[in-house]
Amino acid sequence: MRLDKFLKVSRIIKRRTVANEACDGGRVLVNGKPAKASLAVKEGDVIEVQFGNRSVKAEVLKVQESAKKEAAEEMYRYI
Repeated sequence: MRLDKFLKVSRIIKRRTVANEACDGGRVLVNGKPAKASLAVKEGDVIEVQFGNRSVKAEVLKVQESAKKEAAEEMYRYI
């Protein structure tokens, strides 16, 4: 699954366009490296998103095409 879509489906970022802009701006790191929105996310990857002056680190546990709000929290784990 594409990185921008995963960020939206997992609800780490609310809109896919915002996720896309964050990736283009270099504010999203996957396994410590800046990532483009088209990067394929897989289980075990560590995603770090920088929101202003704070950053959020999460490990990908599950990749699914769509998820309800309750199931979205099971797709990742905060580190």
